[in-house]
Amino acid sequence: MSLDNIERDLATSLFRQMLRLRRVEEALHAEYHPGNEMRCPVHFCIGQESIPAALSQCIQSEDYVFSHHRSHGYYFAKGSPLRELFAELYGRETGANGGMAGSQDISHSQTKFFSGAILAGSIAIGTGVALGVQMRGSSQVVACGFGEGATDEGAFWEALDFAAKERLPILFLIENNRYATLSDQMRRHVSDNICERAESFGVSSKQIFGNDCPLAYRSIRTAINRIRLGGGPALIEAYTYRTCGHVGPEDDSIFNYRPKEEIDFWKAHCPLVLMEREIIRQNIATFDDIKVWEGEITQEIAGYFDYAKQSQFPQMVDWHYANVNIETPLADKLLRSAEPRSYDGHQAETKLGPY
Repeated sequence: MSLDNIERDLATSLFRQMLRLRRVEEALHAEYHPGNEMRCPVHFCIGQESIPAALSQCIQSEDYVFSHHRSHGYYFAKGSPLRELFAELYGRETGANGGMAGSQDISHSQTKFFSGAILAGSIAIGTGVALGVQMRGSSQVVACGFGEGATDEGAFWEALDFAAKERLPILFLIENNRYATLSDQMRRHVSDNICERAESFGVSSKQIFGNDCPLAYRSIRTAINRIRLGGGPALIEAYTYRTCGHVGPEDDSIFNYRPKEEIDFWKAHCPLVLMEREIIRQNIATFDDIKVWEGEITQEIAGYFDYAKQSQFPQMVDWHYANVNIETPLADKLLRSAEPRSYDGHQAETKLGPY
């Protein structure tokens, strides 16, 4: 790990962001059981704090961030309110989505953050948003984070192809933690060559050691600056590792899908361990400083739990309002008036001529 070209304040911010995210996830992990008050499954990102922390220092308030089901890190990176994240997990009306989305689908439109449980679904949506940004002539950038498992889906490659062809302002961030649920990447793929394949689509692609937070910051910053200047899409594949189970606080080691030696290796190369060692070595912070930050974060998290648990549950839900946007009456009218029979198997032939 190198802090070259990383100012002291930035190094401190990167470390503190990782520390806050780790402690948030650990607190939620510990509280899930035996409390049993959270109203949804949760995919924790313990061990994968580096990329969200780096992204948080590169993304701007007007940019968009899309995420997969392991959503907390990206919600955090976009600066979305953490107390609304806690309340959402507890199913309360003060949650980011009124307590009705939960962890996998949590979004916060005010800060332009959106996640989704459908594997690779947010990639396609993020690509569409990037097209809209381009059509408006905006300088905004779209960042889309997901795991290597999403690259098993055709939607990812279709989005990549379209983004390259149209030179869309989108950054694809792959957190390659090797496992799609319990399935080893090298049992699913012939070789570890996602970046090589992405390059063949004309997308600028780079592989990095994802637990090196300063390296992640430099890589993401360079990619976003290039995208913002009209350089087209970019892809960063960051090798990282979740030290927790795939979903929830339960220990999934009973399935014996990960060797203990592998887990121990990644714990020893945890992004927090690596960064703490470096900022202390370079006299950027002391153990006493870190102890103070730990205390501040503990107090902050306690406030989020209090906020969530004291909030009310949602009242009776108007499902019509939840599914139909009353602010777009013309669009809803057009949808209602569309005749299904006008879309048949011969549409392409009748409209465009035979193939």
